[in-house]
Amino acid sequence: MTTDAFPLYGTRAVEAEPVRLSAGALTADFVNGNLRTIRHGGTEVLRAIAYIVRDRDWGTYEPVLTDLAIDQDADTFSVSYSANCTGPDGSRLGFRAAINGSADGRLVFDVSALPEGDFETNRCGFCILHPIAGLAGSPVTIEHTDGRIVATRFPELIDPWQPFKDLRAITHPVRPGVIAECRMEGDTFEMEDQRNWSDASYKTYVRPLALPWPYVLAAGQPLRQTISLRITGEGKAPAAAVASEPVRVELGEAGPRLPDVGVVIYPEDVETALANLALLATLGPQQLLFHYDPTRGHGLDALRAFARLATAYPVETTLECVVPCVGGLDAELSGVADLVRQAGLSLSAIAVSPSVDRQSTPPGSAWPECPPLEAVYAAARRAFPDIRLGGGMFSYFTELNRKRVPADQLDFITHCTCPIVHAADDLSIMQSLEALHFVTQSARAIFGTKPYRIGPSTIAMRQNPYGGATKPNPGGQRIAMADSDPRHAGLFAAAWTIGYAARVAPAGLEMLTLSSFTGPFGVLASSGEPVAEGSPRPIFRAIKGLCEMAGLAHVAARTSDETKVLALAGRSASGETIAWLANLTADDVPVDISAFGRGHLVMTPYAIVRIG
Repeated sequence: MTTDAFPLYGTRAVEAEPVRLSAGALTADFVNGNLRTIRHGGTEVLRAIAYIVRDRDWGTYEPVLTDLAIDQDADTFSVSYSANCTGPDGSRLGFRAAINGSADGRLVFDVSALPEGDFETNRCGFCILHPIAGLAGSPVTIEHTDGRIVATRFPELIDPWQPFKDLRAITHPVRPGVIAECRMEGDTFEMEDQRNWSDASYKTYVRPLALPWPYVLAAGQPLRQTISLRITGEGKAPAAAVASEPVRVELGEAGPRLPDVGVVIYPEDVETALANLALLATLGPQQLLFHYDPTRGHGLDALRAFARLATAYPVETTLECVVPCVGGLDAELSGVADLVRQAGLSLSAIAVSPSVDRQSTPPGSAWPECPPLEAVYAAARRAFPDIRLGGGMFSYFTELNRKRVPADQLDFITHCTCPIVHAADDLSIMQSLEALHFVTQSARAIFGTKPYRIGPSTIAMRQNPYGGATKPNPGGQRIAMADSDPRHAGLFAAAWTIGYAARVAPAGLEMLTLSSFTGPFGVLASSGEPVAEGSPRPIFRAIKGLCEMAGLAHVAARTSDETKVLALAGRSASGETIAWLANLTADDVPVDISAFGRGHLVMTPYAIVRIG
C-alpha cells in the first residue's frame, strides 16, 4: 500500500488494522470492539457479530473502548473491554464485553450494559451478519423463541420484510459435513434481508421492529445479551488459494447493451457546469438527470437554469420530479409542465415520485398518507403526454421492494442505492457490490423486462429515508448515513464505480447514474482534496470510461476472486472488446489478463485499468 493514504481515500485517516484471532480452525478479525469475517477452515461462517447502539435517526454510535485485553494461544483466544456511548443530551450507556473462542469450534460474545441515566435509542444490542455468497437460497434451520424448529431456506430473491422472526437460533451448513449454530440469548431477535440496502448480508438483530422506537433504556436497569456460535463436524476444508497467485480474468458470451450513463444535476450546480462545459463534454454522459423538488423551493428559476445547460450540452434529459401531493395532482403536475414550457426546457423523460415516498416505512409502522400511485402516474401522463414517464423510488431498492409501483403505467422504473446506510468502513462498502446482482435480479423478478434505471447511486447519502436528515461530515470521516464522504474524492470511489457497473451490467439497464457533475457527489474536486480544486477527481476517469462503453454489447467477464478484482467488458459492432478492471483492495494484486491476449499486470490499491 502507498505510504500516503490521501490519494486513495481523500483523507489521511486510515482504519485500524484488525487483530486476527485464531483458535485451531476458527479465526475472526477483532475491529473496534466487534468481530468481522468469522471463518472456520478458511470458509466464512459469519460476516460479523457486532454490539450496536443506534440513535433516534438510526445513526450508529462509535463507543470509546477502555481496559482492552487480548489473549490467545494455539487453542483459545479471549478478548475483554469496557466501552461507553454518550447521547446528545449527555446521557451515558456503559457496557462490558467478553469474547472467548476455542479450537473445538465454539465462540461466545457476551455483553452486559448499564445506562447511567435514561438513554434513548432505536436499537441497543447484537447484530449478526450471515454472508450472502454461497448462502442465498440455501437450507437453514430456524429455532424460534417458543421452541419450534423449522427447516427452511435463506431467501434467494430479496425479501422486502423480515424472512424470520422470534429467533433463538440459526443453523446452516458451512460446507459438506460442517454445521454452524448461532444462538442468541437476552432478547428476541429477528432477521432482515440487508440486500435491500445493498449490504452483502442477512442481518439478525435485537428487538423486533414492530415494537415502538425510539425507546428508552431506564437508568440503572442492566441488560445482558449473549451470542454463542458452535461449529461442528469433520468436513474437509477447501484447498487454500495461494496468496501470490494472479487473479484470472475470463470472458464469456455477449449479452445486453451497456447502459447510457447519466449525471445528476442540482439547480445549484448549473453555473459551475456551464463554466466547465469542456470538461462535461470530455466526460461525455449520454443523459442529464435534473433534480427538481418544489418542497425545497425549486421553481421557474431552477428550470430555466436546467434549460441553459440542456442547450449548451444537448443530450437526453430527464426531470427527476418530486411531487408534493398537497393539492390536486393535476394542478401540481400541470403546473410543473407549464413552468417547463415557460423555461424553454426540452425534456426526453420525466420521473415522478410522491415526496412522502422518499421516507421509508419500516415493518410495523403506519404507511403515510399518499395518493394512489395510479393517480399520480395518470396525472403525470396527462401533464406530459409526449415524453417518456418513469416512476419507482428516488430513495433505495428497499422502498421499491416494499411499495411495488404499478409499472404498467410507466415507460421505465428507477431506484437508487447507497452503501453506507448501516456501515461506512472500507470493507463493508466494497462488499456491498456483492449484493447488486441480487438487487437487479429481484427487480427483474418483480417488473420483468420493463426498462430499468438505477441512480443516482453514490457512496455518500444524498437523502435519509430512515431519519430526519443525513449526517453532516465536516471532518471528512467514515460515517454511516453521511451527506459527504472523503473516499468519493479518492481512487477508492473510482474502483467502487467500475465495480458497481460490472455488477449491474448483466441486468440490461437503460441508464446508470453514479455521480453528479459537481458538489459532494461530483466528478470535479472541491478545495483540500488530492487534486486541485475544479480539476477531475479519480472518479472522473471511471465515469468517462463508462460513458465510452455505453451502447456496447456487454460481455460476461468473471474473475477468479471477485472480492479482489471485478471486470466490466463490452464489445463493439466491429468486434473489438474493451474492458475495465477494478482492484477493490488496499493491496497490490497480480492479474492474469491472458484472456485479452496479454500477459500479467499488477494492480496497485484501488486502481482501475482499461484494456483494449
